[in-house]
Amino acid sequence: MSMAAVEAVVDLAAIAHNVGVLQQRSGTSVLAVVKADGYGHGAVPVARAALGAGAAGIGVATVDEALSLRAGGVDAPVIAWLHTPTTDFAAAIEAGVEVVVSSTTQLASVVAAADALGRTAVVGVKVDTGLGRSGAVDRDWPQLRDALAKYAASEAVVLRTAMTHLAFADEPGHPLNGAQADRLDRCVAELRRCGAGPTSVHVSNSAAALTRRDLSRDLVRSGIAIYGRTPVPQLGDFGLIPAMTVTAEIAQVKKVTAGQGISYNHSWVSPRDTVIAVVACGYADGVPRVASNRLVVWIDGRRFSNVGRVCMDQFVIDLGPDGGGVREGDRAVLFGTGTRGEPTALEWARLAHTIDYEILTGIGGRRVRRYLE
Repeated sequence: MSMAAVEAVVDLAAIAHNVGVLQQRSGTSVLAVVKADGYGHGAVPVARAALGAGAAGIGVATVDEALSLRAGGVDAPVIAWLHTPTTDFAAAIEAGVEVVVSSTTQLASVVAAADALGRTAVVGVKVDTGLGRSGAVDRDWPQLRDALAKYAASEAVVLRTAMTHLAFADEPGHPLNGAQADRLDRCVAELRRCGAGPTSVHVSNSAAALTRRDLSRDLVRSGIAIYGRTPVPQLGDFGLIPAMTVTAEIAQVKKVTAGQGISYNHSWVSPRDTVIAVVACGYADGVPRVASNRLVVWIDGRRFSNVGRVCMDQFVIDLGPDGGGVREGDRAVLFGTGTRGEPTALEWARLAHTIDYEILTGIGGRRVRRYLE
């Protein structure tokens, strides 16, 4: 069977397993976050696997992402929480997508779109309780609260969600975590007193879902842990199973002599006669150029180091003087579960001075996905 030069194998059984881990540790239901095309794993297949494992709904950043899920046949509850002035709220309302608003301006736009359609919009509200990103801050909250109550009373909207996002969830003991949850709880209490109480409240992301059960409300909103990556590496892997393994084909194997420079500007010069292999994958496919001369790959039980700069569509590894038994057409594991000794996305992230979220979402270009059920 012909294989792509760059392949991302996604284990959907691992996705399902990870949903179960999150449910058990958090003590509540899971909203599976599949933004950024399912963190690079494929939003629709991941959503289906998560829902099949008991996830209560799906979360994405944008309305366009939500509409793509609908087009892919996902009919479960979907919420979207990041909007711009050009967001197509009418399309969201028609598709039954819950629109989470962060301001009175956004709410007014949603209501106007619903009115034009003769429909009631399902909305949520995001409160900025300390992250300093999207969401309503304290000074804007009273106006947004009152507007939500007014539109709910007139049946222009149905308020379903109240949510916030933690700034220090990967530091479970940080005092701001509890303070942020308390702040959201107060906002929810105010909405209920106004007759517009939400039916779904969530504070926790993956890190809090795994480490702070006391912050669990109606749901936990989990992204990275769904994909088997621990958001708190210092506390272990929590039994999560990484769902993605990325491999690339060896395009060429050849001998080089001592003193030969490799790749652009000869940032690596061979100290001895050796054998090198060209891996058919580069920064256009998600290999971090910043980690040139530090990356490692795994081939048939052995690790090999990248030498020379990572290029757009290829990079070079040193096989050693004996060639390591590697042949053209063999496949190098860029990262995977780590259970066989192969690198993990977290290891690559550390070598690139970043986080594994960026490594996962960056895998693209010419890669082809293959799914294991």
